[in-house]
Amino acid sequence: MNFKLFKHILPATAVVLSAGLSSCVGDLDVTPIDPSTTMEVNEPSLYTKCYATMALAGNTGANGDCDIDGLDGGTTGFVRQLWNANELTTDEAICAWGDPGIPQFNYNQWDASHPMLQGFYYRLTTSISYCNLYLDKCAGVDATREAEVRFLRALFYYHLMDCFGNVPFSTEVALESPKQIARADLFKWIESELNAVVGNMLPPAARTSANEGYGRADQDAVNLLLARMYLNAEVYTGSARWSDAKTYAEKVINGPHKLWTTGKNGWSAYQMLFMGDNGESGASQEAILPLLQDGNTTTSWGTSLFVMASCWKDDMDVYGDYGTKEYWAGNRARKQLIAKFFPNGDAPQDSIHNTARAANDNRALFYGKGRTLEVTKPSEFTSGFSVGKFRNTYSTGANPHNSQFVDTDYFLMRAAEAYLIAAEADLREDNNLSDAGLGYINALRSRANASAVTKDNCTLDYILDERSRELYYEGFRRTDLIRYGYFASGDLKNLWEWKGGVQNGQGFEEFRNVFAIPSEDINANTNLKQNPGY
Repeated sequence: MNFKLFKHILPATAVVLSAGLSSCVGDLDVTPIDPSTTMEVNEPSLYTKCYATMALAGNTGANGDCDIDGLDGGTTGFVRQLWNANELTTDEAICAWGDPGIPQFNYNQWDASHPMLQGFYYRLTTSISYCNLYLDKCAGVDATREAEVRFLRALFYYHLMDCFGNVPFSTEVALESPKQIARADLFKWIESELNAVVGNMLPPAARTSANEGYGRADQDAVNLLLARMYLNAEVYTGSARWSDAKTYAEKVINGPHKLWTTGKNGWSAYQMLFMGDNGESGASQEAILPLLQDGNTTTSWGTSLFVMASCWKDDMDVYGDYGTKEYWAGNRARKQLIAKFFPNGDAPQDSIHNTARAANDNRALFYGKGRTLEVTKPSEFTSGFSVGKFRNTYSTGANPHNSQFVDTDYFLMRAAEAYLIAAEADLREDNNLSDAGLGYINALRSRANASAVTKDNCTLDYILDERSRELYYEGFRRTDLIRYGYFASGDLKNLWEWKGGVQNGQGFEEFRNVFAIPSEDINANTNLKQNPGY
């Protein structure tokens, strides 16, 4: 197998691995079934694979074999299914497609046989397998890379913990089926693992694609993941950790990964975070863990192209070239997202550029021409405003590398999240927002050219809304609504269009705060018990 990967992590290298590695599914077993099959591990390539699993479906590009038997690259794409699970289930997004699993996401009606949740689960467990194999076969080769792989394994376990609760757990390559770990115990293990590896990680630095180490997790990736975990600790463990969340978020804020605040050539600084040259323009100073994309060498249907093409239709006024010929016309905004910028319901049915201007907020990247504000017909793309946040356009006006696949790096972790964590934790800690906490919110609003907020109106609900304004369509919303107790709630203020399957919204069962462990894995592993309610 030969694959070309990230722009500056490593050069293209040959990988010689058994068929058993690329076909492992959910049992964390990477030992070849045929005992006569041998494995020759190429350390640089296996190291790269631990990153590549987040950006590519498999080793042979968008149309090649998927890492996971029986499923395709779209169903198992890390970003695609992280996005679907955490956006389509909330007040931010709804999809017009009828693919199996999409209506169930739209209406909060998933079960243990949901194909996309199965794909996401197996992507995560398979990715853990790659990390376990690296740590088994390549321990001692390079202390920094070993620490990074341990971080990545902890990150994959974090997403399993967040989405699926009590999950199978193994840190070894073994034939035995893994045992189940309680969510609170997994939290403790992830916390311990992150604290153990941080000293060997790369020092934090603001990097572009021209710099060595761009695309690799550094110490601030550890700090931000810990801050994120501590912000949600009460959900995961039953005990709040607000002070710890603030401490680790401020480590990021006070480090080199600064907010990008300089617009260029008519593009706002915020837009530049999500454009085709975001790895080169300077915007990547905010990126703490970018998933690197190149239209010629990292083709994928499930990463940056997905978050673009699924949101665009070819009739949209793009204010410059959109940067790819792909228009899939699927995902768009529920009216509750638009209301974060237009609380009076007066969002203009206009172009993306003019909508942002009307909102007095550069983050309001919505397209309303020929669209309705309300989603009256979930299966029609023009029912609801379109979202133009992600694009493959270059801020310099240069041409993308490919007319179909995109160059836009996906900023899986960025510094703006730390500002929001620190502000919320600051307010929650003693119900009193400090000047520093207020400053974090206003730093984001200033970057967006939006008006400053005062302490009097910067409530917890305001911060939740600000998280949506800053992070919408980046895969955070489900976790945020659960932390606030709003996700399954039937209270009037917590309803959104088509929540629970009815147009005006209704509450649903609280057991859906975690997804079901796929029935296929329950049947295959007698150590596992299904999450309650499924």
